[in-house]
This record gives sequence, C-alpha cells and structure tokens, in this order.
Amino acid sequence: MCIALTSTNPSSTPLRLTMPSTSSVIRTNSSACEVLKTRYSVCAFIASSYPVLGSNRRPGRYCHRMPFGKASSGVAPGAFLPCSNCRKTIFAAEFEANLRVCPYCGHHHRLTWQQRVDVVFDEGSFVELDTDLRSGDPLHFPDYAEKHAQAMQRTKMRDSVVSGRATLMGMPVSTAISDFHFMGGSMGSVAGEKITRAIERGAHEGIPAIIFCASGGARMQEGLLSLMQMAKTTAAVEACRSAGVPYIAVFTDPTMAGVLASYASIADVIVSEPRALIGFAGARVSKQAQVSKVPDDFQTAEFLLSHGMLDKIIERKNLRTNLASLCRLLGGHLAAVEATRG
Repeated sequence: MCIALTSTNPSSTPLRLTMPSTSSVIRTNSSACEVLKTRYSVCAFIASSYPVLGSNRRPGRYCHRMPFGKASSGVAPGAFLPCSNCRKTIFAAEFEANLRVCPYCGHHHRLTWQQRVDVVFDEGSFVELDTDLRSGDPLHFPDYAEKHAQAMQRTKMRDSVVSGRATLMGMPVSTAISDFHFMGGSMGSVAGEKITRAIERGAHEGIPAIIFCASGGARMQEGLLSLMQMAKTTAAVEACRSAGVPYIAVFTDPTMAGVLASYASIADVIVSEPRALIGFAGARVSKQAQVSKVPDDFQTAEFLLSHGMLDKIIERKNLRTNLASLCRLLGGHLAAVEATRG
C-alpha cells in the first residue's frame, strides 16, 4: 500500500509512504533530512492504523488492551525508533501497541513499573503501599546522595522497587515491582524492605505474592545494609512458604547478582520473559572465571530453562493470563489458610 502525503509547505516535494504489513519504508528526494522539519500529515495515518491509548483505554490490535500512551512512554505516536536488539526501525505507536516488544525480532524491551502494572494487573486496581520508606546514606558514599536524588527526579520514584496490592483477573495479590530505570534496579535497604513486606503481606493476608525482578544486584553504595537484604528477603519467602501461600517470581531483563542469589531463585514458581539476561555476575567476569569455555547464551532465559533453572518462559502478551492461571492452580493452598484462620 502506497500513500502520498501532502506537506503543509507548498514548495516541498510530496512524500510517498510505502507501508507493507510488516515494514514501513519512506521514499523521498535528497531533501530527506528536512522531513522532520516539515509538518507532514503522517500522524493522522499512524493514529488510525496504530491507535495509542489515551484516557479512554481503547483496545489495541496486538493485545487485549493497549496500556501505553505518550504520557507513560515519553515517545510521540508519530515517531520512529530503532529496536535495541535488531536495530530495525519501528513505528513508535506500533511498538507501544505491541507492549514494547519488537515486532521483527521479538525482543522484550524494559518496562517502567507503571507500564508493568498496566500490562499485568486489572485496570485501576493497583494501590501502592510502603510509600513512607526513604533510603539513607549510612556510609556517606561519594556522590550517592546526589545520584539517588537525580534518579528520583528522573523517574519520579522514591527507590528502585514499588510495592502494593492489586487484583489479577479479579484475584487479590500482593506485589513488588523492580524498575531498572532507577539506579539499575539495585537492591538497597528500602528496596529489600518493600520486597520483604510484599511477600509477608501475601503470607499474612492469604493472597499470592508476585514479585517482578529487574535488577543489577545489591546496591554497593549501602554496603552491608544492602547485602543484608538478601537474607531478609529469603527469610520472608520461607515465612510465605510456611503459611501455604504461593509465591511467584517473574524474571525480566536483567535479573542479576544478589537478587538472583536470594528471593528470586527460591520462589514456588519461577517464570521469565523471553531472552532476559539472568546470571550472578556479568558475562565478561563470568567467562574470565571459567576454566572451560561456556556457551555465549549461558546467561539467557532460554539457556536456564533448558537446564531446569526456570519453570516457564512467557511472552509479555501472555503474562497476565498465565500468572492468573498459576494463581488459580495454586489456590488450593489458600483454602487451607482461610480454614486455619476461621
């Protein structure tokens, strides 16, 4: 399908937009560099083909709903952007409609915590808790306070984890969501406390605990206080298990170091998004420490699944329904919990 688009500049050469079903090619003359400076009426075409969710939450063409709009993604609907994996150019609106998954290579790009909530949980059901927690600077680590303040200003978050209650297809759950955009999702004292409270809340209330992992590991600027979170979160998981309440860990890109070595790896069910980076140390460090040669993909979700480290890999568009099914499957334990309370 080829469409001629008229510029508002009369002296400009008409732009021809060729739009196959799986690719988009713009053909123009040598003044292509001026395309962005002239106001072509391309946005109307894109908006009609790939509607971006506004306040009305209209259903999208690639998923059960389209949660991302300009306000949440920061990308204009008429823009183009490259996939960070295959480098192919994608319509921003198509990218958002596809839940920030590349339509060409299937690469799952990272989400903010708000986007994660929109993808997984029932609309308007998430209630953030533990908002009063603040991170300190016990070691007076150089530039830590400044970097933390910059991260807060940039992401509008208080720390790398947001926790609260939500409903998943009508079922109440306790959840904590790591956001890699805040200091690499590193786990400090506040992040560890929020994760611990989310897991313990599930155990106390008899509702599933679902934790979304996206972290580079413990936050070195907090020293032993950050390392202690590994033991604390692990103890919370044991309390959840003793209460007979299901705990599900969702690995997203990346899940590394102290997070992987603590609460993330001891869940009742461990699932991951495709091609997520998962490992204890970085690939370069790990390869240097190995006596024998390791495969190039040894820190991917697919490699871990083939070696029994994961229970399932779930595409983002199916994450909501799969997590709901897991909660229902494990829900028999909840009846016993309610019976003991009654």
